[in-house]
Amino acid sequence: MTRGIYVSATSPGSGKSLVTLGLADALHRHADRIGFFRPIVQVADPELDPMVLLMRRNFRLDASRCRGGLTAAQARGLMAAGRREDIDAACVGIYAELARHCNVIIVEGTDLVGQNAAVEFDLNARLANNLGALVVAVVSARELTAAQAADAVDVARRELDAAGCSLLAMIVNRADGSGVADILAAVRPGKSHRPVYVIPELEELSRPTVAAVAAALNGTRIAGTANLERDVAGIKVAAMSVGNFLHVLLDGDLVITPGDRADVIVATLASALSPKLPVPSALVLTGGLAPDEHIRPLLEHAPFPVFAVPEDTYQSARRVSEVRGEIATGERRKAAAALGAWAKAVDESELLERLTLPRPERMTPLRFMHELIERARLQRRRIVLPEGTDVRVLQAAEILRRRDVCDLTLLGPVAQIRELAASTGVDLAGLTIVDPAESALREEFAVEYARLRAHKNIELASAREVMLDGSYFGTMMVQLGKADGMVSGAAHTTANTIRPALEFVKTRDGVRIVSSVFLMLLADRVLVYGDCAVNPDPDEEQLADIAVASAETAAQFGVQPRIAMLSYSTGESGSGGAVESVRRATALVRGLRPDLPVEGPIQYDAAVNVSIAASKMPGSSVAGQATVFIFPDLNTGNNTYKAVQQSSGAVAVGPILQGLRKPVNDLSRGCTVEDIVNTVAITVVQAHTGVSPIHKKVH
Repeated sequence: MTRGIYVSATSPGSGKSLVTLGLADALHRHADRIGFFRPIVQVADPELDPMVLLMRRNFRLDASRCRGGLTAAQARGLMAAGRREDIDAACVGIYAELARHCNVIIVEGTDLVGQNAAVEFDLNARLANNLGALVVAVVSARELTAAQAADAVDVARRELDAAGCSLLAMIVNRADGSGVADILAAVRPGKSHRPVYVIPELEELSRPTVAAVAAALNGTRIAGTANLERDVAGIKVAAMSVGNFLHVLLDGDLVITPGDRADVIVATLASALSPKLPVPSALVLTGGLAPDEHIRPLLEHAPFPVFAVPEDTYQSARRVSEVRGEIATGERRKAAAALGAWAKAVDESELLERLTLPRPERMTPLRFMHELIERARLQRRRIVLPEGTDVRVLQAAEILRRRDVCDLTLLGPVAQIRELAASTGVDLAGLTIVDPAESALREEFAVEYARLRAHKNIELASAREVMLDGSYFGTMMVQLGKADGMVSGAAHTTANTIRPALEFVKTRDGVRIVSSVFLMLLADRVLVYGDCAVNPDPDEEQLADIAVASAETAAQFGVQPRIAMLSYSTGESGSGGAVESVRRATALVRGLRPDLPVEGPIQYDAAVNVSIAASKMPGSSVAGQATVFIFPDLNTGNNTYKAVQQSSGAVAVGPILQGLRKPVNDLSRGCTVEDIVNTVAITVVQAHTGVSPIHKKVH
C-alpha cells in the first residue's frame, strides 16, 4: 500500500517547500519509488508548476510519479460554487493514479494567504484525510518569540486533531537562528512525545532570484550575462545622484532606474567592474526608455543581466517587492541550502522510524471508493449488466470502461441500446452488447437451465422463453463462467435479481440463506450492517449465518470484523423471546467461528460508544468498537441504515448480497450512476477474492 505524507502549512509563509524537499531527499534514499503531488498550483498550467518541475528534475521523476492537480483559479471557482467535493474527487483521482507507481507520495498542500488562510487550512485537512495521508505540519516562527512559537505549535495540533488528521510530525520553520534553542526548550510534547524539529530562517531562501523578478516584471534581457540564478539581496531605486547612490549600493542589490539615466547605468557598471565596490544582482531599466546608444555597447559584457521593462520605476519597484523567495524557483543553489538546513535540524532516522507506525485507521468515504475502484482495476474481471436499456447503466458502463475497471457485457436489444446511447451521449466503444433473443448462447443456456430445473418439470421450450429474461440470461452467463459476476436491479425488483441465482447458482456449502449487507461509509471509518434488504424475520440459526457471512464480507473489504448482535438490551440485563433468540444466535456464532470477536445481545450505543461500553459491558473486545452490526430483523435493519444515512450523511453502499456461490448483486431502483459503478467494483472484488469454506452447516 502506498504511503502518503501531506506537508501542510499551518500559517502563511511557513516555508513548507523546504520540508517537502528535505522529506523527498530522505525518502529517496530509503524507498524504491517516491512520488510528488501538488493538489493546487498557482500557475495556469499544472505541468509548469515550479515545485513539480523541481521535484522532477531533482529526483528524476516522470509525469507518472510527479504531478500538479487543479489550478488555483479552478479551485476557487469550485469553492465559490459550493462544490468542494469536486476538488476532493479530482485530487484523490490523480493521487490514485500516482499511487500505482509509487511506494510513498509526498503531497505539498496549498499556501495559506490572507483572508483565505482558514479556508485553505480546512481544504488541506480534508485532502489529507481523503488521501489517507499522514500530516507533516509546518509552523512558521518568523517574528515570533519562543513562547509564541510554542503556542502556535499547540494551536496547530488542536486544529489538526479536530479535523481528524493523523499527525506524523510537527516542524517549526523560519526560526531566528539565535532563538532555535529557546524554541526547542519552550515547545511542549504532543501525544506521541516525539521530537518537534526547529529549522532556522535561511536568508538565502527568503530572497527572490533574478529569474523570478524578471518573470514578475515580464522583463526583456537586453544585455549582460544570461545567468539568472542569482539571489536578490535588496532593492535600490536609483533616483538620487550617483555619489549618494554608490554610497548605499550593496552586493546583490537589484538596481531599478529609468532607462535614460546614463549616469546611474554607468556607475552601476563601474561598481560591478571594480574589485572593491559592490556587484549588483541585476539592472532594471524602466519606462520603456532605451539607454543611450553610446552606453549600450558598454553593457554587453556586464557581469549582471540588464532588463528593460515598459512600466515606470514606481510600478516596477512595487512588483519586485511582492516577489517571494521560493525554493522551487531558486534552481540548484536554493535547493542545496534547503537540504543543508534540513540535514542539520532534523534527525532523519528518527523521523523515518515514525513511518513504520501502524497505518491510520481513518477511512473517508471518498478514499474508500477510490481504493475500491483501484482494487477492482487490478483484479480485472468480467461483469454482466442485464439492464442495457437503462441510461444510468449505460453511463456507468462508460465510466467503468474509461477507468479500465473491468470487462463489461450489456444485455438488451442492440439497436435500442445504441440508439439510447447516441441520444444521451454515451460512448459504447469497448463494451460488449448481447441481445439474449438473438444470441447463439440462448440455446446453450436453455439446455442447461432445463437440466438444472428438471426436478421442477421445466422443459426445453419453457427454458428458451426463460432465457429471454435478462436476469436469467445474465445469471446463466455467471453460472457457466462466461462472466464472473452480475449486477442488476436498477429497473427491476430485488426478487427479480435474486430469483435466478437461488434457482441454479445456489448458496455456498455451509450457508443456509442468502443475505445482504450495506457498507456504511462514515466520515472516518467503514461499518457493516446486515441484514437490511433480504430476510424479513430470520430465526436464530439464520442470524448466526448472517453474522458469519457479514464478518467475511467485512474482511473482504478491509474492515476488521468485530460483530455486535443487536438487541434492545445488553448482556444479561434483559429477557424475553427476542433477546433470548439473539443470545442463542450469538452462542451459535461462537461455536461456528471461535476466532471471530462477537458480542450479544448488545444495544447499538454500547456497541459503538467506548464510554457507554465501559459501564454496560466492561472488558468486552467488541463493545465500544464494533464494526459489523447484525440486526434482529429486516424492519430494524432497513430503518436503521436509512436513519444513519440520512441523519449523519453516511454513504450507504449496497445492498451487497452474500452467501451465493458466485457474485450477483442487487441495485436499488433509485440508484445513481455512482451507485452502479461502486456496486460493479464490489462485484469484481468479490469475484476475485472468492469465498473459502467458512463454517459447518448449522443443525
